Amino acid sequence: MNEIDALELVRTAIWTIIVASGPAVGAAMLVGILIALFQALTQIQEVTLTFVPKIVVVLVVMILTGSFVGGQIYAFTEMVYGRIVSGF
Repeated sequence: MNEIDALELVRTAIWTIIVASGPAVGAAMLVGILIALFQALTQIQEVTLTFVPKIVVVLVVMILTGSFVGGQIYAFTEMVYGRIVSGF
């Protein structure tokens, strides 16, 4: 394994992490912005108002996109194992 192979492996790992976490992080950001706007408009400053909807939405998004995320991680794992078997 040379430097190019190692960098390619790290690049692919980082991209897999971004793709796998993207739906949950995006949903949490969207809900956070909507709740912040709601709090600013109504001047309700309840701390728990921000956490409960985010948790619910992130769990729903994870349930809905779980097979996609699992497929991405599985593809990355297969690629890594294939490189190990072939000796890079």
